[in-house]
Amino acid sequence: MSFKFEKLMIWQKAMDLGEEINNMAMTFPDKERFNLSSQILRASDSIALNISEGSIGQTNPEQRKFIGYSIRSLAEVVTCMHKAKRRNYIDNKAFEGIYGELFHLMNMLIAFRNKI
Repeated sequence: MSFKFEKLMIWQKAMDLGEEINNMAMTFPDKERFNLSSQILRASDSIALNISEGSIGQTNPEQRKFIGYSIRSLAEVVTCMHKAKRRNYIDNKAFEGIYGELFHLMNMLIAFRNKI
């Protein structure tokens, strides 16, 4: 038994990325606990949450709307990544690795939304 969204590659990738970002955010300074760390964690979790919410019993326009929310949350994560890099919380290699995964997921989300 499984829910429909659990079979979606975009959901699986969003879940994995959320865990990777969680591990990265745990290395941020304590002063960021209620600021950047909290923001990037909520935004990255929101990507998968909106994919799942939109896939359960929603009409196609409603599901497209939730995928749009996921894309917006992803953009928020990208901005948080830039902030973390500018503040020297992550190095260029870490930034580029996650940035590439985010870019790939964004393209997957857009393609999925266009096919609904």
